[in-house]
Amino acid sequence: MPRPFAGVCLLLLVFVSIGRAEPTAGGTPPPEGFVPLFNGKDLAGWRGRPHFDPRKEIEGTPEERQARQEKWDADLASHWKVEGGVIVSDGEGVFLTTETDYGDVELLIDWMLPAACADSGIYLRANPQVQIWDPDCQRDFKHGCDKGSGGLWNNPADSPGKFPLVRADNPIGEWNTMRVRMVDHRVTVELNGQIVVEDSPLANYFEPGASLPSQGPIQIQTHGAPMHVRNIFVRKLGDSP
Repeated sequence: MPRPFAGVCLLLLVFVSIGRAEPTAGGTPPPEGFVPLFNGKDLAGWRGRPHFDPRKEIEGTPEERQARQEKWDADLASHWKVEGGVIVSDGEGVFLTTETDYGDVELLIDWMLPAACADSGIYLRANPQVQIWDPDCQRDFKHGCDKGSGGLWNNPADSPGKFPLVRADNPIGEWNTMRVRMVDHRVTVELNGQIVVEDSPLANYFEPGASLPSQGPIQIQTHGAPMHVRNIFVRKLGDSP
């Protein structure tokens, strides 16, 4: 005869498995409401794109735009790769760019600078940037790096959010966890559990004084030094409360 208790246990296991978020190939499950942008294995869902005015990306014939994108993708393949569940950049070439455009969004990302004086950032709607750099790099003290990462560095001088409220970076060679929330043109950044930018406007770099585009890609910048990222998750804020 079948054992009722064993059957109940099996049923409970099925329910638990259904309710649990599936982890990415890197082993980390997405938080509730988020979807992974990185599968832990390859760069599916990403394309190459440099620092480039969004207004110009739609210029040209379809064939010209396709040829330009193919050139960017070839450059991406030369400078970005996946090693052990981590996206690794050598610091050169185009930026790692989502194939999907986003508007109001919440982004979770782990990043690590493996070398002193490394410099990177996150573009939102193709606009620079949530700054990432080495706070102990004497070369960049004149630019304010000692204040830490997470600021909206390309904002005009003395504008809210240009520099972080606190320095929350982990040492070079250690992983950092960043949460970026963007609603309309306002950005909040949390770094390693501390709020470093709170509800500050991100300026339109390519058209000063104008509103930001309503949507655009998320980009991870390269700036002449290696950059590592993992555990990248996104939530479209219009999809849930």
